[in-house]
Amino acid sequence: MTATPSRGWLQALRVYAHPRVLGMLSLGFSAGLPLLLIMGTLSFWLREAGIDRTTIGHLSWIGLAYSFKWLWSPLVDRMSLPLLTRLLGRRRAWLLLSQIVIACALIGMAMTDPLINLTHLVFFALAVAFASATQDIALDAYRIEAVAVELQGAMAATYQAGYRVAMILASAGVLWIAAAVDVSADVYDHAPWRFAYLIMAASMLVGIFTTLCIREPEVPFRQVVTENEQAARRALAHWKLPERVKTVLVWLYGALIAPFRDFIIRHGRHALLILGLIALYRISDVVMGVMSNPFYVDMGYSKEEVATISKVYGVIMTIAGAAIGGVLTVKMGVMRTLFLGAVLSAVTNLLFVWLAGRGHDVSGLIFTISADNLSAGIASSAFIAYLSGLTNAAYSATQYALFSSVMLLLPKFIAGFSGQFVDAYGYESFFIATALLGVPVLILVWFAGQATFASSSSD
Repeated sequence: MTATPSRGWLQALRVYAHPRVLGMLSLGFSAGLPLLLIMGTLSFWLREAGIDRTTIGHLSWIGLAYSFKWLWSPLVDRMSLPLLTRLLGRRRAWLLLSQIVIACALIGMAMTDPLINLTHLVFFALAVAFASATQDIALDAYRIEAVAVELQGAMAATYQAGYRVAMILASAGVLWIAAAVDVSADVYDHAPWRFAYLIMAASMLVGIFTTLCIREPEVPFRQVVTENEQAARRALAHWKLPERVKTVLVWLYGALIAPFRDFIIRHGRHALLILGLIALYRISDVVMGVMSNPFYVDMGYSKEEVATISKVYGVIMTIAGAAIGGVLTVKMGVMRTLFLGAVLSAVTNLLFVWLAGRGHDVSGLIFTISADNLSAGIASSAFIAYLSGLTNAAYSATQYALFSSVMLLLPKFIAGFSGQFVDAYGYESFFIATALLGVPVLILVWFAGQATFASSSSD
């Protein structure tokens, strides 16, 4: 693990007073609102409507849009939007466009009953996923460009705080709203869900208003980008191609190839190790998360209980964990906090095995949610800080999109089979399996820490 200079706890806590750090609260809200509306909350809706668990598990693949966002991240990084870029700047233009699409697609979801037309609901959910992933690309680039590396842990913590507040609204808020207007609690009715999702669509106005108010980060076009494109142009000088074709090829090289080439050159033989760690770090939580809401339904917990304990209290615990993680990254260093988060994430999954054996137990649910979400917050802060430190500011959007896409691809693919696994082997075996998935992560974190320490020592 890397060595880190000792800092006082009070000094570490002062990072949260930085204006840019505080500003990430509202931006995190904008990013956090769509996710559960197409994942956990949607799975609760579908299960209540009588959709089978296997189908719900397969529909979690909608979230794979987040795993492939690196494919269009170069466009977000480099392409200007007509009128919007000139008025708002590169990052804000893409943020505004994606937020408007999210709001419109959520309206489409609200107006679609899954029992009547599940296919249309899936298409609207896919539109939310792709627009939300695009928002993440632009927002991650903005966050990385806004402050120096040493503040990224605190930026991640406040980002998560806003993100999790939005998740309360997108989960508990939806369940509360649907329950409040549901006049036939024992029989499925589409109307409460329609009303709740329309409220969520209106809530995207928070993100839209924030985007219109924030300032574009003052990051000039990086010299390394210019140098790479000049090198590509020199390489094409002897090719007998029209000048317009050469210009397009140079742009494609700078947008598509140079960011990935830069990562491999900077990290050398450790690049695969780093990508392996990124691919597996959140696997325990992501795979388990798909079946958590169906688990609550099958254990007999009501919408109100799930909303209060899992979606509000649990999110508060996640925010607390994120704040702790932000301080720990300053005090202990990123790699040590990353290792601690991996241990806690795997171990706390075993608490769900204990909970499954107790049936409908509100006290047990509170204890399990407390431990699981606190550990998730610590792990997330450390992981976001780690990913941010890996990026080159010249290609912030593209490289961070690659990292976050790699992070979700394998876990979400495996999670798609979670419903079949539960149907075949039961919830207890499923939760044990998700905990065991965390063991390889500990090994990768250790080796990545040693590689980082060796690299810093050689410098």
